[in-house]
Amino acid sequence: MKKYYYLLFIIFLVTSCQKEENGDQITEPVWKTKQFTFDHNGTIRTYILHKPANFVENSPLVFVLHGFTGNASNIMSYSQMNQIADENGFMVCYPQGTVLTSGQTHWNANLDMSSVNDIDFLSQLAKEIQFNYKINPKNTFVSGMSNGGFMSYTLGCQKSDIFKAIASVTGTMSGKDWKTCNPSNKIPVMQISGTNDTTVPWDGTMSTNYGWGGAPHIIKVMDYWANLNGCSKDEKIDFPDIDTSDKSTVSLTKRKGSINNNEVWLYTVTGGGHDWPGSWGNKDISASKEIWKFFKQHLK
Repeated sequence: MKKYYYLLFIIFLVTSCQKEENGDQITEPVWKTKQFTFDHNGTIRTYILHKPANFVENSPLVFVLHGFTGNASNIMSYSQMNQIADENGFMVCYPQGTVLTSGQTHWNANLDMSSVNDIDFLSQLAKEIQFNYKINPKNTFVSGMSNGGFMSYTLGCQKSDIFKAIASVTGTMSGKDWKTCNPSNKIPVMQISGTNDTTVPWDGTMSTNYGWGGAPHIIKVMDYWANLNGCSKDEKIDFPDIDTSDKSTVSLTKRKGSINNNEVWLYTVTGGGHDWPGSWGNKDISASKEIWKFFKQHLK
């Protein structure tokens, strides 16, 4: 199945980047999804950009970060965020993490295993895309799966002037981020966690090796962001158990009442694992649709 998706992706890149002839004139290349390179301080990084046909200037930009050992094309395939972008007219960026000496791709979310400056890379890349496509800088958001969720929190802590809201699926804050987080701006935060996740346990018992663990229970992490934003009200929503095959259910706690209208949302997948809901694991919700619903509520 993965080879099938990769083949479709390569074919699509080739066909979408072909020039169109109109009489004797040749127009600029037409594309919707394309891989680009970015020179970050002498290191060539890559990223995939999806520009919907209905994209207009001043539209939002959503970053989607892959997990540990993952890659940009893979999360583009399983998240299906391009389809949501096509329906809503926003641009999506799927950056590619770098490879550790041990062979795994990763994001350096203030971890001890790497010296790669992904904070600056992703921030500079966001500015580059904002400039090239006249993106509204007030509506640039970042989301990610697992290690990509960790990195989203890192950017929320250190680059809240660029990334105006974050969404983490099965991630949490790294130990260093939990100890040092001091964002310059108060921003909305969304989290999806499975109660049976053994890769990034929601109760904060993740190993502290390489700087991963150190943050407490995800509910306390949400308390931090809710208190930072001055949220004073709670709203609880239980989703219908549409698909009973994985024996998990979803509830959403919204922390509201901020004077800036910033909200903090926690999706608890009771019985859920290290999954991207809607793609595998729980099918009662689509993580990608919920992410856009959250970002859309915080458009400026």
